[in-house]
Amino acid sequence: MPLDRRFAVLRERDFRRFFIGYTTSLLGSAMASIALTFAVLERGGGGTELGWILTARILPLVLMLLAGGVVTDRLGSRQVMLAADAVRCLTQLGLAVLLLGGDPGLWALVGLVALWGAAEALFTPALGALVPHIVRADTLSDGNALLDVARSATSIAGPMLAGLLTAVAGAASVLAMDAASYAVSIVALLLLPRAARTTTTASSFVTELREGWTQFSSRTWLWATTAHVCLFNLFVWAPFLVLGPVVAERRLGGATSWGLVMALYGSGAVAGGLAMLGRRPSRPLLVATAATFGWSLPSTALATGRPLPWICAAALVAGIGSAVCGTLLATAVQSQIPPGMVARVNAYGAFGAFVLGPVGLAAAGPVSVLVGTSGVLGFGAMWQITAVTVILALPAIRAGLPQPSHDATVPSSARTPT
Repeated sequence: MPLDRRFAVLRERDFRRFFIGYTTSLLGSAMASIALTFAVLERGGGGTELGWILTARILPLVLMLLAGGVVTDRLGSRQVMLAADAVRCLTQLGLAVLLLGGDPGLWALVGLVALWGAAEALFTPALGALVPHIVRADTLSDGNALLDVARSATSIAGPMLAGLLTAVAGAASVLAMDAASYAVSIVALLLLPRAARTTTTASSFVTELREGWTQFSSRTWLWATTAHVCLFNLFVWAPFLVLGPVVAERRLGGATSWGLVMALYGSGAVAGGLAMLGRRPSRPLLVATAATFGWSLPSTALATGRPLPWICAAALVAGIGSAVCGTLLATAVQSQIPPGMVARVNAYGAFGAFVLGPVGLAAAGPVSVLVGTSGVLGFGAMWQITAVTVILALPAIRAGLPQPSHDATVPSSARTPT
């Protein structure tokens, strides 16, 4: 396919505006996480304080995802994302002010970071619900692929810029830049048309949650892939993130080598997202699941004592698989789920995928003391290969997706201006 056709989605004005704003805020957030970490360490905080702050961001994000899905389907994705970005802008400004003021108290930082995480819980399910409103049905997959590229590229560039800017201007300045990046995202969202309401409000919050669960649980391919990603995060990815730096410190050359491994993973995800542009596999769930075989490779390389080039190559392949899987699954949800339910289904999917991640992060170290680092990583690799084989055996995964019985996207003519 010609290059200009692969990037045709960027010629759609609404998507282009959102893409610019979203990418800017992603870059700011990637910088802010690193800057805040250094700020805590520089004020004399150790691992315990840093752990409290990291938990304060993750815990509200996980616990409030389901509520975020209901709120989005009630109020509309654009409105919820505007509110979430406004809160995140203010929290980053607050963090910058606290750091400029001298020695901020731990609990003040924890409180603001918790608000940051809660706002992300609103934004996350709303994002998937917004995309079908700002792209045509035939470019939906391309839009998701480019958003994956943005996430991966900023995950590489953000930490690099944060390290430089924190050293030159200080952590408070980087956090202020993140606040400005959310302001750019707010402007981009304000320029989007307001999508027409597609459903009426259900009788209660619980009823709406139940409706979302019915949509989620009635599709074997959806709950099976969610369970697959959930257990991958528990058994494979969390131990890799915890024990990978340990292996790097012992025999690969330390932090620089580990940074290279993670940069190659992000580069693979960028390459995978770009490769998905213009591609429409007839059996997307089969392709998405098969791509996750590559997720076993980094853990395998670490567990078997491979040299750094092998580990980097494994991370590159795993990153490609991550982008392919993420793009195809996001597009499947957006095309198969009725528009008024997408945010709730996204919320169930995200909650299910990440709920056991913190358990894996906490358990990887203690378990490695009992069975060894290679034992934990090797088990994760074997688990992943076995799990993918089982998921691929499901008829719902091997079959093509049915033609949706609803209009999964809302054309421009159905939108109402703000």
